[in-house]
Amino acid sequence: MTASDWNKILKQLKNKPVKRDKFLKHNKPQEKTTGIARNKCEKCGRFGAHIKSYGLNLCRQCFREMAEEIGFKKYS
Repeated sequence: MTASDWNKILKQLKNKPVKRDKFLKHNKPQEKTTGIARNKCEKCGRFGAHIKSYGLNLCRQCFREMAEEIGFKKYS
């Protein structure tokens, strides 16, 4: 079921709360528990190269942009 189908069905069931609740009970998307799509960057939404140390939840590209603002120093 695509996102557009999902929205169309919910619009049709807006005035029928009992049927809408039954539809949602059996057909709503489940919460991700494993896999790459579970962890997203909080800033841009990317999946890969995720840094979750210190509770950052950023991808590596966003981390490089924000590192000095957060308080990390670059040693080289």
